[in-house]
Amino acid sequence: MRWDGQALAADDGALPGLERIGLVRSVRTPEFEGITFHEVLCKSALNKVPAASMLPFRFTVNAFRGCSHACRYCFARPTHEYLEFDSGADFDTQIVVKTNLVPVLRKELQRKSWARETVALGTNTDPYQRAEGRYQLMPGVIAALADSGTPMSILTKGTLLRRDLPLLAEAAGQVPVGLGVSLAIGDDAVHREVEPGVPSPQARLSLIAAAREAGFEPHVMVAPVLPFLTDSIEHLDDLLGRIADAGAGSVTVFPLHLRGTTRGWFMSWVSQSHPELVGRYRELYRKGAYAPAEYRSWLRERVAPLVDKYGLASHREETPTRPPKLVPALEPTLF
Repeated sequence: MRWDGQALAADDGALPGLERIGLVRSVRTPEFEGITFHEVLCKSALNKVPAASMLPFRFTVNAFRGCSHACRYCFARPTHEYLEFDSGADFDTQIVVKTNLVPVLRKELQRKSWARETVALGTNTDPYQRAEGRYQLMPGVIAALADSGTPMSILTKGTLLRRDLPLLAEAAGQVPVGLGVSLAIGDDAVHREVEPGVPSPQARLSLIAAAREAGFEPHVMVAPVLPFLTDSIEHLDDLLGRIADAGAGSVTVFPLHLRGTTRGWFMSWVSQSHPELVGRYRELYRKGAYAPAEYRSWLRERVAPLVDKYGLASHREETPTRPPKLVPALEPTLF
């Protein structure tokens, strides 16, 4: 395999933020044009989730920071700023890889204090983004969790998950394993604009079918729903019908969140691609990161009969860490 631009930390112009987290080298290769991988040695693999987050799990494992899926709406974008990268193009192209993740994880799972609580994968950046094809960390992570008796859940947009379905089926014989696929946009044109590095909707529908065939009941995150772009009855009806036909067992549907600098990155895309919607988005999100309660309620009422129509179980949206304040009723035209 040909590699270009391999360099040690002393020579690659790495930012101080990377040096703080144990940079070994930065790598560029023609197989991943436009992407730089920053290989680091992590001190810990298990991340404890703050209780205030109110999430249904307390531990996560993240092999990567940054994500080549390049979703305009990704809530994790601001986390890149800790490394002194920007949350826009750098998040999409400067990917941090924890190359020693598996041995560190195995060591942590062997501690007597480890209570074998469920570990969630894919809660920050996608474990099956393109970088996984190069570094192949997930088979080792799955094996480490299963061997230690630790339940796991995986959420991904990456069809590379199909590679590991046999391993996951084997792990499911030892511990509970939950599989989730993120698929919120069924319109191919909108998908290409908003999440350009993500496999197509049809490719992810095929992944859902493959997971079902492997013995799982995949959950699908129909999120985020993009106001005024993917919240029509026609779009939601078509997408939920295709998801059901593919073999999904359940869905969660909730609208776009615009936290931190993600807001500016997403709105810059709206202003370029859909300038007619700029005012409507500013009005809808004028009070903060979350769509107002009225919109969330409106969307639930729109989705509920469609979920019932296709026989899908529905999971409610997780409560935001910082619930949005109630706002006055918005004009119907906003919805």
